[in-house]
Amino acid sequence: MDRWEGRVAVVTGASSGIGKSIATELVERGMIVVGLARRVELVQDLSRSLADRKGKLFAVKADVRKEDDVVEAFDWVRKNLGGVHVLVNNAGMGAYSPLTNMDREQYEKVQTCFGTNVMGMVMCSSEALKLMRENGIDDGHIININSVLGHFITRRCGLHVYSASRYAVTVLTEGLRRELAEAKSMIRVTIAEITVRPVGEDA
Repeated sequence: MDRWEGRVAVVTGASSGIGKSIATELVERGMIVVGLARRVELVQDLSRSLADRKGKLFAVKADVRKEDDVVEAFDWVRKNLGGVHVLVNNAGMGAYSPLTNMDREQYEKVQTCFGTNVMGMVMCSSEALKLMRENGIDDGHIININSVLGHFITRRCGLHVYSASRYAVTVLTEGLRRELAEAKSMIRVTIAEITVRPVGEDA
């Protein structure tokens, strides 16, 4: 971690849970962290609580499902911090949406799930790569937080939409890794997987 001290990391979904923990750890290790979240006030609270730590946390309001929000957030990074060295695509949305007898409410849940888990990751990665290239950063790192459900079909009916979104993360991460390797880039792409146990399902 020493080589990352003083460098800039963007963490999506930094208002709670895993994203909050990641942002906190990176600040404690001396990184300058930009926490993106819809509930930006929670990231602001976290920033104040970390004021005496080695690094620094900036709170930026953004819904990663929205192209304008993503572009504006990375433009804020460009104008205020110059560039980005690490991106952690953590923002995620679950969806319990049985594929049979779906209604408009279920359609909206599917759109939210894919918008956050897939398009959010794609857009944030693209904007981060642009900034890395602009600043000649060739040793950056993109980390995609994913689920083990991105590798198998669960027996639990209703989770297939969520699982499909996580399969997409798996495929897109590997695709980006191959594209960067073909371009002889030293920017790394990694998946960090978590285990999700749906409510009511045995461990």
